[in-house]
Amino acid sequence: MVLAAVAAGREAALRTLLDSMNLKPGMADPANALMPFGLFEQLHFARFALLDDATLGDLERFGLPRPSVPMYLAFLGDCDGPKESQMSEFVQSAGPGLRQIFSHCEGFDPGTDLYGWLMAHDLPVAAFYVNRIGRTVGRVREDSALQKALSARVPRNPQGVGAGADAQAVRRMLLDFVRAETAAGRLVLSAEAPTPPAWALCNLAHAIGLPLIGLVLLPVIVVLLPVVAILLRLHETRDPEYCPPPDRSAVLAMQALEDHELTNSFTALGPVKPGLFRRWFTQLLLLLIDYACRHVFGRGHLARVQTIHFARWVFIDRKSRVLFASNYDGSHESYMDDFINKAAWGLNLIFSNGFGWPRTDWLILGGARHELRFKHYQRRHQLPTQVWYKAYPGLTLGDLERNRRIREGVEQATMTDAQARAWLSLL
Repeated sequence: MVLAAVAAGREAALRTLLDSMNLKPGMADPANALMPFGLFEQLHFARFALLDDATLGDLERFGLPRPSVPMYLAFLGDCDGPKESQMSEFVQSAGPGLRQIFSHCEGFDPGTDLYGWLMAHDLPVAAFYVNRIGRTVGRVREDSALQKALSARVPRNPQGVGAGADAQAVRRMLLDFVRAETAAGRLVLSAEAPTPPAWALCNLAHAIGLPLIGLVLLPVIVVLLPVVAILLRLHETRDPEYCPPPDRSAVLAMQALEDHELTNSFTALGPVKPGLFRRWFTQLLLLLIDYACRHVFGRGHLARVQTIHFARWVFIDRKSRVLFASNYDGSHESYMDDFINKAAWGLNLIFSNGFGWPRTDWLILGGARHELRFKHYQRRHQLPTQVWYKAYPGLTLGDLERNRRIREGVEQATMTDAQARAWLSLL
């Protein structure tokens, strides 16, 4: 995530430039001249968003000072492999376009070292979620091509896929077809790249290290936990709740950028509740959420929500504000309902530390369960995404999971009759 302040007087020109990158409102042309996203084979999603948070005025309503912060340009990407490699590829293949975009930002001039500037403005992610860790762009595209080829080849009849014929015989016919297509180069089924040893070791150290630290600090945690609980409850009873209906014109402008694809983007920003307790508490919770995303989830779901491709939480402005950005399947309304019905407690864990959040009880109760207030709150804090790119349009996470199972079935040496029928039903 590259974040840079927009230079004074350059906002209008920057908006016009970003709009020129789109085929539809907010939807990037993969071959646009400035940033041809389609060139980058390891890039899942990317976006440019102008961060202009009007809800900072909410602080003044309750006698709190409004922070003086600039409008930012944020450039976010979800990619395979190290960010350094992706940044280097961006500079090599889209350097002139990136220079034109970031020339509207403070501290950027024609002689600036682009790679060094981008890395210097790259913010650390406090918590990051990947729907299925290890699934690459290349794998998604190969699996999709395999599914289409097999779906066009499998016998069809009114009784169902493969009905009236031996499922094993149909499967053998399809496997012969796959072998012939791969031999001819019309299908590509690449071997999965091995996990880099250094990453595996770091991930293992992270998985073990945090619980070990918690174990060492357990006596201190036991002593502090009642104090934290009391402070939390005091803050919950005193923190202001502010969830008025969002401005209708702003919502309509946001909706104009949504539902052009089966997947949508979500960008939201807001201030952390004032005071050291909330700031430290937010950092601790995001540390734990990041651990859970990395080692508990990442296998197709976040809590019980199965529609999120990627999500991230990032501190900005000396940790006084938090940006949340995600890519999700379905409509905005269904996305919010998913959270309310399946993971309201999870929303409360972190977002209840945001100023004005619907009142919670003991951190996980209330809050997002107050449906109307929650929906007003999140719409008011949502920001438009000016440019958004998806590497595999038309594919939802449900499609990706189905295609993964089809690929696994092709690579599986043998199946029982029941397994073969179930595999054929995926086609």
